[in-house]
Amino acid sequence: MYTPEKEKQLIALTDKMMALDKFKVSSLDYFADSLIEVLNFHEWKYYVQSKPIITDFEYDQLFQKLKDLEESNLVAIRPDSPTQRVSEGLNDDFPTVPHLVPMMSLENSYNAEDLKAFDKKVREALTDDAEVKYAVELKYDGSSISLIYENDVLVRAATRGNGVEGDDITNNAKTIKTVPLKAGFSKHGISKIELRGEVLIELEAFRQLNEQREAQNEILREEGKKELELYKHSRNTAAGALRLKDPKEVAQRNLEAVIYQIGYAEDKDGNELRTSIIDSQHGNMEFLSSLGFKSPKGETGLFATIEEVVDYCNYWEAKRDSYNYEIDGMVVKVDSKQQQELIGVTSHHPKWAIAFKFKAKQAITKLERIEYQVGRTGAITPVAKLDPVILTGVEISSVSLHNEEFISEKDIRIGDYVMVERAGDVIPYIVGPVKERRTGAEEVVVFPTECPSCSATLEKPEEESVWRCINPTCPAQMEERLIHFVSKGAMNIDGLGKDIIKRFIQEGIINSLLDIYNLDFERIEALEGWQKKSVEKLKRNVEASKQNENWRLLVALGVRHVGGTTAKMLVKNVKNLLEFEHWSEEKLAELEDVGPKVAHSIFDFFGNETNRAVIQTLADLGVNIESVEEVLTSNVLEGKTFLFTGTLTKFSRDKAKVLVEENGGKNISAVSSKLNYLVAGEKAGSKLTKAQKLGTVEIISEDDFLEMIGQN
Repeated sequence: MYTPEKEKQLIALTDKMMALDKFKVSSLDYFADSLIEVLNFHEWKYYVQSKPIITDFEYDQLFQKLKDLEESNLVAIRPDSPTQRVSEGLNDDFPTVPHLVPMMSLENSYNAEDLKAFDKKVREALTDDAEVKYAVELKYDGSSISLIYENDVLVRAATRGNGVEGDDITNNAKTIKTVPLKAGFSKHGISKIELRGEVLIELEAFRQLNEQREAQNEILREEGKKELELYKHSRNTAAGALRLKDPKEVAQRNLEAVIYQIGYAEDKDGNELRTSIIDSQHGNMEFLSSLGFKSPKGETGLFATIEEVVDYCNYWEAKRDSYNYEIDGMVVKVDSKQQQELIGVTSHHPKWAIAFKFKAKQAITKLERIEYQVGRTGAITPVAKLDPVILTGVEISSVSLHNEEFISEKDIRIGDYVMVERAGDVIPYIVGPVKERRTGAEEVVVFPTECPSCSATLEKPEEESVWRCINPTCPAQMEERLIHFVSKGAMNIDGLGKDIIKRFIQEGIINSLLDIYNLDFERIEALEGWQKKSVEKLKRNVEASKQNENWRLLVALGVRHVGGTTAKMLVKNVKNLLEFEHWSEEKLAELEDVGPKVAHSIFDFFGNETNRAVIQTLADLGVNIESVEEVLTSNVLEGKTFLFTGTLTKFSRDKAKVLVEENGGKNISAVSSKLNYLVAGEKAGSKLTKAQKLGTVEIISEDDFLEMIGQN
């Protein structure tokens, strides 16, 4: 779209437009035309290339000059003016409009055999000596869109609808910055053209939308008002945005449009146009990209054999989670439009294209029953027991339902068929019930009023959404507390894993935290599977844990809202843990990164006589509760904050954090304005993307970090 020479001209023109006053130029029309050209160029640099060359403030200044000029009625408002992206009016409804050519569905394939069968059918439909090339593209998990341009200007945008006609969403589409309001089709003899694409939300932008909602929810919680539900899927959020009545709201969703195909084109006489750029799918994408559209041309392949196609599909399936958009497969198309016509279509799908579907992230299965688990803090978590279903190669049979409100808001019932997905291909999540499949036999969930472990009456604090068992002797809580106490992030006692803790509880060897330091090793050696050597190893590990830094004990004791980072900061302020008995909430809240909630939790914990007695007894048993004076290797990182992301090859993540602290720096857990350095290893993902967009974070390598502390 823009040659290097043209870019230089537009950069120079930008400076000129910044300096000129709109009411002191000789030609207002020239001034408006130049502003439009400059603004459209910078939108392309920012939204399509992701390489902005002016600041948001500078863009806003230019935009305001154009807006003022148009509102003064001194120049006519052009249809490709950036000011026309957001309409002032509301869309009361969305009239149905026909597509120039139908938007057909695709047949699906799920493995190499399916793709090879497709290849065989393609070749059978052509002559024996025909050379076939396949264009392979990403299958974006977004919302399909059709765009029509006449005489270079965007005149209509529509949803897919039923494939023959869709909803007119032109005003909303104009808010999408990757949809040019004007493009140079006429230079190529094209008078009218219909394009196909997908509207979606970049995953980091989607995360930021939810961050904004969560910030709103904090205010709503303080005001006692109903909270906003967080967005669950980028696809549904994009599709829903296209049908919002107010285009201004649409603009706030940060939608993007990836345009990947020419559906139809005609010349100035109304005849269907056939040229080399249109007669090749791969050529379509090259052409659209050259005109300034965001196309997937850099992430596509052109292959001569189906084996190469299979390899490319497998390659993308392996890296789908590191990509910055949701993709659920690949689309394989015969590249030649002439060959496409020879192969033909059915009433449902083209025979010359097929979708290769990645392993499912979503599936529908039956919710058989709900079990209630008791956590170490007494929190009661409902867990859905499902008819097992395979998602991304993993069998899913249990999914957390979080709390009573989650069940109620989604109207989940026992016996429902539910939509299940693996968020980030890791955590199973119930999207909601498939209400259309209800028979009437489903049971409304009645949340228990008693603890499933000890039968104590459950309580729910006003400020929380979770029911809790407050019985300190509850067996289920004790089991979870013991498992947490010995875990890697707490006392880190190797040899006392989850299964061993459970067995020792069943055998009556462990009944409380104190029992860990009073183990009957002779009795353990007599158990099946234990030998003298393994018992001696366990004994050494238990004894070694007594010498842990006291912040580990603070974490192990399970003080709510206190993790490793907070615990390390807290113990720097006392000589031993029991000193916190004398700290007020106000004094605690004055500490760095300790808010009212954390301060209240610490105050409550050390105000409890039983908790203090446990700490004292542990100390009597030899467990360290004293703070060690911090001895730094150096202070070269003093005042600097660090975060590590991606696969680290020079050191482990835990070792990296230790190195930061030993050299006076501070580790933080998320990319924000507080972060100074992001150390990016291999395959760095969303944290790297966010840091790049934030612009204030210095991104360095592992070698750079080691050089900073003098170890390279």
